[in-house]
Amino acid sequence: MTSSEADLQLLNDARAWAAQDPDPRTAATLTELVKLTEAGTPAARQDLEDSFRGTLQFGTAGLRAALGPGPNRMNRVVVRRAAAGFANFLVRAVAEASPGTRPRAVVGYDARYNSDIFAAETAAVFTAAGIETFVLPAALPTPLLAYAVRALECDGGVMVTASHNPPQDNGYKVYLGRHAVEESGRGAQIVAPDDARIAAEISSVGELDSIPLAADGWTVLDAGIVQDYEAATAGLADRGLFPARDLKIVLTPLHGVGGSTAVSVLGAAGFTDVTLVSEQAEPDPDFPTVSFPNPEEPGALDLALGTAMQADADIVLANDPDADRAAVAAKDPDTGAWRMLRGDEVGALLGAHVVARLAASRLAASGTDGSGAEGSGTDGSGTDGPPADAGGGVFASSVVSSRLLSRIAAAAGYAHVETLTGFKWISRVPGLVYGYEEALGYCVAPDLVRDKDGLSAAVLIAELAAAAKAEGKTIFDTLDELYLVHGLHASDQLNIRVGDLGLLDAMMNRLRVNPPESFGGSAVESFVDLAEGSEHLPPTDGLLYVTRDLSRVIIRPSGTEPKLKCYLEVIQSVGSAAELPEARLAARAALDRVLTDVREALGL
Repeated sequence: MTSSEADLQLLNDARAWAAQDPDPRTAATLTELVKLTEAGTPAARQDLEDSFRGTLQFGTAGLRAALGPGPNRMNRVVVRRAAAGFANFLVRAVAEASPGTRPRAVVGYDARYNSDIFAAETAAVFTAAGIETFVLPAALPTPLLAYAVRALECDGGVMVTASHNPPQDNGYKVYLGRHAVEESGRGAQIVAPDDARIAAEISSVGELDSIPLAADGWTVLDAGIVQDYEAATAGLADRGLFPARDLKIVLTPLHGVGGSTAVSVLGAAGFTDVTLVSEQAEPDPDFPTVSFPNPEEPGALDLALGTAMQADADIVLANDPDADRAAVAAKDPDTGAWRMLRGDEVGALLGAHVVARLAASRLAASGTDGSGAEGSGTDGSGTDGPPADAGGGVFASSVVSSRLLSRIAAAAGYAHVETLTGFKWISRVPGLVYGYEEALGYCVAPDLVRDKDGLSAAVLIAELAAAAKAEGKTIFDTLDELYLVHGLHASDQLNIRVGDLGLLDAMMNRLRVNPPESFGGSAVESFVDLAEGSEHLPPTDGLLYVTRDLSRVIIRPSGTEPKLKCYLEVIQSVGSAAELPEARLAARAALDRVLTDVREALGL
């Protein structure tokens, strides 16, 4: 095809899309882009080309892209087609698993631009397809949708959200339940091969005007579903075993939908001294006070930290905009400065707290004195151990998360499982009692929400912080106690954002062709190409290195953003509390050496 033919095809495709577009705003945007492209405006042509550069691909994360017209953007046409394909999948799956049963689905949405519109379109498509459809009563957190899938015994769930992406984005996250998936996946995000099957159904959807839309017939749920979730989440706090409630909390939902739910849940759990960051308290799709609405991004918590210093708070809790992640900040006694804890630090604290809760619960039930309740049976190798007399249950974390949780679990007599990145894998671990991933995702109540949940995590974070304060300690002291037993695990990340996704493949290929021989002066003793899969992990694009001194480097492309992500971890043995300051300095120096070698290996 010649350049002029390609230009003509692009313009014809754009005109055809605008003619069928049910949204007058995106249709008008597209018509204007066509005019500007015909007038020779390069930026308009580039935008038009990108909007029609293929079709937005449905995967395990569903759909996520910038809002706008065209098949490569999030818009009503793309959402209708996705809803129709998912509806067809649900109808077939339920008919095969339970003939004669009417499929059932629930739809939720956040406060981003068009989220409510996309949710309404989805409900109309589902209802027309014969699916009994429920819609959450307002813009609400993602964990509440995951909860509703199981609470309402639904076969499918859709959450319209782009989580912590920039303001111009939106997304479409899919869950399965009841008859549409095996028990371990009920209420969880989809995995292969269901993603490919849904994608195939979407691809087979005909012209837009062939998709039936119901004018009504779905049920908008009342506030009872929210109250049920809030009561169940608040009920996770154990006032009998962990009664301390003296904790001054500063909370920010980062302009998202979690603020009121978080305040309600914390209050019902007994944590009533909560100050909301006023500038970020209400949902705002523009996220005006942050560059990126992600607690991990530099500057995102600046307002919360400033509020905490003014209020002389004990702790800062932050949720991302759809409240499925939780961040924690506190004043570090070593420096006197407030700092955000890494996801691995919070993951270890929560893991140890879940162990302590289980032990305390068993002891309360048995009436024993509690000696050796948490044990110290690890050999320090970090290897996973089978459940001993801890009463069963499995702890899990993603392959890129710290190895500290495996040592905590083993010492207490619990098994630990390592999964691929993403809660679609962690939540499916049989017998799961606690799981986390370093990107601020925590599942503390898998029987309640089979996904990461920043609100239930906030309840247990408050509980463990209040317990520490009652003993005259901080959460940093609690971390130090873990390091004395299991070694100081220090982690860091290098994130490389690219404008061209092809650069990610090029960097990964460079590492495969010229594998590094050492990191931080320690020879690589173990190398795993995660793309080849293993007995324990399905294939995924990633490279894992472990050196002689147990430093670990994992490099992989992000699954949701144009980034290459490099995860670093070093371990320093600590003999006594007096050695901790020196061990911290040594760990930081080791991380810096490893970081330098990673940059060199990537050709940066």
